[in-house]
Amino acid sequence: MDSTPASPQHTAPPPKGGDTVLRHRWPVRIWHWTNALVMAVMLMSGLMIFNAHPRLYWGHYGANPDPAWLDLEKVNGGIPFPGWITLPSHYSLADARLWHLAFAWALVLAFIGYLGWALASEHLKRNLAPQLAELAPRHLWHDIREHARLRFPTGLAALSYNVLQKLAYGAVLFVLLPGIVLTGLAMSPAIDAGFPWLVDLFAGRQSARSLHFLCAAGLVAFLLVHLAMVLLAGPVNELRSMLTGYYRLPPEREEQA
Repeated sequence: MDSTPASPQHTAPPPKGGDTVLRHRWPVRIWHWTNALVMAVMLMSGLMIFNAHPRLYWGHYGANPDPAWLDLEKVNGGIPFPGWITLPSHYSLADARLWHLAFAWALVLAFIGYLGWALASEHLKRNLAPQLAELAPRHLWHDIREHARLRFPTGLAALSYNVLQKLAYGAVLFVLLPGIVLTGLAMSPAIDAGFPWLVDLFAGRQSARSLHFLCAAGLVAFLLVHLAMVLLAGPVNELRSMLTGYYRLPPEREEQA
């Protein structure tokens, strides 16, 4: 096999600002939109479940007479979340549980499938794992300042996740999603009977319910920040990249006038 390097005239130039390039492969796009649907259904049904008893406790037990660390029972007549944001829109704990549990399986299967692909294809290692240099305080502070000033990467740099994105996606993949699945399992009577250590891992069923709520709140916070960044970075270009995979690189700043 000839190992002679290609001559410069036969080497394709790297993409630059204004070029359209492939940014998201199809497994990323499928997982993104599957997650969007699944998380919307689970959040809305979860809010209806929470409406049935809008109080949170720590430990193994918790009921109306017990002190709660979060009590929304007196908000809006005892129903803190209105029907337009719950599933179903009318009060029905049984139906909400059916929706929640059905889509919980979809969440787990999609998560396992995506994580398996990300590991096998080295997408996780290449694109999502922060480099040691990126974790340096100076680098982190620089990225925070750039985001605060709404100065997003341009040109070829826009193809790579910055360290703040990597940390945020890492928190979702390895903290919030596993946390919400495991705490959900710890609240299941059948799982409790077969694997009591899982309940003990979270210091009680009520603690698991509280942590489940906090993980869900963390995912909502991530979603709000994610949507804000999409709007600020250019919604048409960002949405097109997640639908078709192709993305138009923003012009380098020196090209902008």
